[in-house]
Formats: sequence, C-alpha cells, structure tokens
Amino acid sequence: MKQTTYTDAKVLNQQFSKRIAGLLQEGIDNHGQASLIVSGGRTPQGLFACLSEAELDWSKVVVSLADERWVPATDDASNEKMVREHLLKGKAARAQFVGLKNAATEAQQGVADCVANLREIPQPFDVLILGMGEDGHTASLFPCSKQIGQGLDMDYPRPYLAVQPATAPNWRMSLSLAALLNSKHIFLHLTGDAKRAVLDKALAGEDEFEMPIRAVLKRAEVELVWAP
Repeated sequence: MKQTTYTDAKVLNQQFSKRIAGLLQEGIDNHGQASLIVSGGRTPQGLFACLSEAELDWSKVVVSLADERWVPATDDASNEKMVREHLLKGKAARAQFVGLKNAATEAQQGVADCVANLREIPQPFDVLILGMGEDGHTASLFPCSKQIGQGLDMDYPRPYLAVQPATAPNWRMSLSLAALLNSKHIFLHLTGDAKRAVLDKALAGEDEFEMPIRAVLKRAEVELVWAP
C-alpha cells in the first residue's frame, strides 16, 4: 500500500484535492467524461470544499457515492446532503450527481433502481475515495451485518446491496466489494492517530469478515492519504 502523509488536514485537503482534480482531468481528456465516487462522514468535508473550487470542466464529471443511509436527502444523516453542501457547489456545482437514495420505501426494494442508474456513471470509476470506521468497515460493508458475506463475495451478481448494520442506525445502500474494486485509482482517506491505529490493526490481520477494509487492501492498489 502506497502512503502519502501530510503535516495536517489543511495541507492534505489542499494537495489531495489537486491530485483528484488532475486524475479527473485525465479521465476527461482520455474518455470525454470522468467519474468520482466519494464517501460520507465528517472527514472529507474540508477536502470537498477545496475540490469544489478546482479548475475543471465539472460538466463532464459524474459524482456518486460509495454508500448511503436509507434516509431522505434532506436528513442530516444523508451522505447526499453532505456532498451537496460541501462538494457540489462553486465550480463543482456543474457536476452530474447520481444519488443512491430513491423512491423505494425500503432499501432492499431500492437496489434495482440503483443498479439501473449505474449505467450513468463512467466505469471503471476514475477515482474512488474510501473512508474507514473504527470497526474496520468501509463503504457500508459492516462486519456486524448479516449481508457482509454477500458484500465481500467477488461473484455477487449485483453491484449494490442493501445492508443493515447491527451497530449503527439506518439501513444502507452500498457498492459491493467487486464494484468498489472496479476503479482506476483507489484512495483511503484518513485523519487522526485513532484511525491510523485501526488501519495498523487491519494491516496486521487477515480476517476480512472481522475488518472488511482488509478485503480492499488485499485485492487492490490502494493509496493511503493521511494526516495526524
């Protein structure tokens, strides 16, 4: 695993946003369009704010999510709400956004529409930015969920699955492991010593069901982007 360490989160946000913009520009230059798959939470908010001001033809960029809570897009728990507030503004307001939450009442019923909408996103994904929870989950591939076997199954037939974590609220929609790995550039974006300690634990073990981030690290070239 390649590692890029920055002195602090501010420098990380400034430099990493430039790196992402460059990769998206490369995708536009080569294919006329580029795709950016992002994760939710608080960690990427500053990064998104920097990225939203990147000099880029954002009308040729498609943004989507690695996972989403099955809540309305107006809910504070919604990853879509966070992305719209912090990334899809300024210059990046012109980007196309493909959300995961749809009109289905239950997440299980919403999988088919998510799969259908995937055709709007250029693949393989140009840039995938993953986070990681303290339990070693990434996207919504939770070790505590009954669906973790499906999510980590490289032969699982659908790119999305509905997930119910036992240790977190809300049903989720998540890209499967195989779908996540269908990316040209995969970054693991972490800040703080606590998350670094979780990553060190993940790197020291083998059980993917205990810490699903291991499944990504084992099968793909992942670059860690980290600041204390």
